[in-house]
Amino acid sequence: MLAQTPPMGWNSYDCFLSAVTEAQVLANAQYMADHLAKAGWRYIVVDYCWFHPEKAPVIFVNPEQDAQMRPRLAMDGYGRLLPDASRFPSAANGRGFKPLADHIHALGLKFGIHVLRGVPRQAVGERTPVKGAEATAPDIADVSSTCPWINTCYGLEMRVPAAQAYLNSCFDLYASWGVDFVKVDDLSSPYHLAEVEGYRAAIDQCGREMVFSLSPGNATPLDRAEHLKSVGNMWRIVGDLWDNWHQVEACFACFAAWAPHAGPGHWPDGDMLPLGTLSGPRPCRLIRDEQRTVMTLWSMARGPLFFGGDLTRNDPWTLSLMTNEEVLGVNQSSVNNRQLFRTEEQVVWASQEPGGPNHYLALFNTGSAPAPISVLFSQLGLPHGESRMVRDLWERKDLGTHHASILAEVPAHGARLLKLLPGAQ
Repeated sequence: MLAQTPPMGWNSYDCFLSAVTEAQVLANAQYMADHLAKAGWRYIVVDYCWFHPEKAPVIFVNPEQDAQMRPRLAMDGYGRLLPDASRFPSAANGRGFKPLADHIHALGLKFGIHVLRGVPRQAVGERTPVKGAEATAPDIADVSSTCPWINTCYGLEMRVPAAQAYLNSCFDLYASWGVDFVKVDDLSSPYHLAEVEGYRAAIDQCGREMVFSLSPGNATPLDRAEHLKSVGNMWRIVGDLWDNWHQVEACFACFAAWAPHAGPGHWPDGDMLPLGTLSGPRPCRLIRDEQRTVMTLWSMARGPLFFGGDLTRNDPWTLSLMTNEEVLGVNQSSVNNRQLFRTEEQVVWASQEPGGPNHYLALFNTGSAPAPISVLFSQLGLPHGESRMVRDLWERKDLGTHHASILAEVPAHGARLLKLLPGAQ
């Protein structure tokens, strides 16, 4: 089964929005291979509008088509979108993403793409045939179902069998390119149940394993959790996350609510990590303590780790956030992850090392001034009065033996990530 642990990778959106180029993808892939792969980072994901012609030097967010379907999107004769060759030169002459995927695979990495739910309006306007069915694009389009932030596609009328044939043909194409990860946008908020199942079926029939990531414009409804666990590998639990403390703070409640539904093969997704150099380009606006809070919360909640910044512009601090093997180990292998308690300005999460006596404790201070946070070991289910040796995972240092409780100073908007090991009584 795929995604037995939370997937780790890079996504192009936060740094390049809808204008990423092949050269930028390759540069970030090379950086990952050189500096991050040994720490477990694997996926290189080309996000948003790779089929749209570039309008350099302007970085655009939601490039739309006019009533005459201008500008023209790269598309084959079956209504399947293709990479724009002005941005992805290796895709010319119908090669699609295969040359780029081959290059990324040769680096020992995996390749992913973002797609929009549905069928292109351009295909509907041109009445393109559906591969594998006696139908054309207008027969499968639900023209009443559109994405609220871009007009590229119509939804699919899944009651028409040819709609599934269209999805199958798309994923057959992606499989031929060597795609390992597909993020489907405008799918889960609102929750398009029939289309969710259609995408799952298309992946299952294509002959290639692909991580299935569901993305919304807003938070995926919590009441869909059981269905999501049966069809998806990861799904967004928040809208687009940027380097804004108030948005980060809101993620505590989201991860706490979804924590019972995280597990091998299915992971609630807090969106990309808005760290490093972001679109503009500009440096991340979160202070360093806030950046540690992001990495600590995602690690304790076992959220997928997809870095949003331009890796090639990483400074030593940012690289250190991504390569602390003790912190990443919490994300990749801890169990019984849960919010232990929350007060007005304090949040405490706990988890355990699988198959052993060690516990993890994350202390978060959401207030505007440094503050001490205290936790009784008995709150973790340990025997009353037990002693524990404590290690600070971010600072990579031992803090000595603590008896019955831990009291630690936590910086404003900051976090401490501690490992509790058996100690002398």
